[in-house]
Amino acid sequence: MSTKKYVAEAIGTFWLTFAGCGSAVIAAGFPNVGIGLLGVSLAFGLTVVTMAYAIGHISGCHLNPAVTVGLAAGGRFPGGQVVPYIVAQVIGAVVAAALLYLIARGAPGFDLANGFASNGYGEHSPGKYNLVSAFLMEVVMTMMFLFIIMGATHGKAPAGFAPLAIGLGLALIHLVSIPVTNTSVNPARSTGPALFVGGWAIQQLWLFWVAPLIGGVLGGVVYRWLSGEAQGVVSGTAPAE
Repeated sequence: MSTKKYVAEAIGTFWLTFAGCGSAVIAAGFPNVGIGLLGVSLAFGLTVVTMAYAIGHISGCHLNPAVTVGLAAGGRFPGGQVVPYIVAQVIGAVVAAALLYLIARGAPGFDLANGFASNGYGEHSPGKYNLVSAFLMEVVMTMMFLFIIMGATHGKAPAGFAPLAIGLGLALIHLVSIPVTNTSVNPARSTGPALFVGGWAIQQLWLFWVAPLIGGVLGGVVYRWLSGEAQGVVSGTAPAE
């Protein structure tokens, strides 16, 4: 076991959830100077960029169960570490949501009924998109996210630029899909806020596990076939403890 890798994944996923969802909950609609959809999209992308440089050498900076599963399917991550990575990621996301809730509830008029950055479909989709649209969007976007990650971290890719490509890819994904599902592509990120919203968010959470995991596997498998070889294991270099 590599304790440092799991702690790094928890911290990184904490940052993605706290800063990404925090931008939506606290800053997106702030009177007169709200950052809006563009700002939220960039915030999620920046969390990945900053953490990739900070912990990429420790854990590989997955921050996302779908990424971990997709990399394993693509031959770029050891299958034996999938479960502990996912557990660490979910813990980080739940702690982030708890802290965000404690901060956000300090503002007058705060109401969990507004969604708390949860993902949803139907009545709970920002654009009222149905289940099929939400499912397809999450599968396709996660598949392409894994495709980007697999390519950017490949042993033959330009060194040092992977965090930028991956972070910009996530920002682009949010720009397209926020109106459909509020953008998940990350089961851990979806789980944290959903636990505090409860009700409909818990009932619809299954989609934001199933669709991203399917998309992650598809992206990993397709890129592995396309590249013809698996190079560049994405697991960091932290010593086992």
